[in-house]
Amino acid sequence: QLQFVESGGGLVQPGGSLRLSCAASVGTTDYYAIGWFRQAPGKEHEMVSCISSIRNGWDGSTYYADSVKGRFTISRDSAKNTVYLHMNSLEPEDTAVYYCAADWTCVMPTPRSWGQGTQVTVSS
Repeated sequence: QLQFVESGGGLVQPGGSLRLSCAASVGTTDYYAIGWFRQAPGKEHEMVSCISSIRNGWDGSTYYADSVKGRFTISRDSAKNTVYLHMNSLEPEDTAVYYCAADWTCVMPTPRSWGQGTQVTVSS
């Protein structure tokens, strides 16, 4: 079972950037699809990005929600057992708690593992 520690959230002005980290404390991220979800107050949680496994024939392909396409980039660092979400051109609508989650594929209605979340606030 994969366990994570998330970090990198904070307060940023509109147009700014942040990098979120999802570091595995137990398990190896390469074997899993890792998704980044967010939940804003009063809204459903949504997957904003996902990267598939790079083991067992999977190719590490990526997915982005339309709302973040062109602004967010997901990446892996296998040596650090970490998945990153690079967020650029942040907008107030990006304000939410961001969670990483893991499952065998990027179709993860009920992920096997969740992180504890990190708050991102975009405000002037």
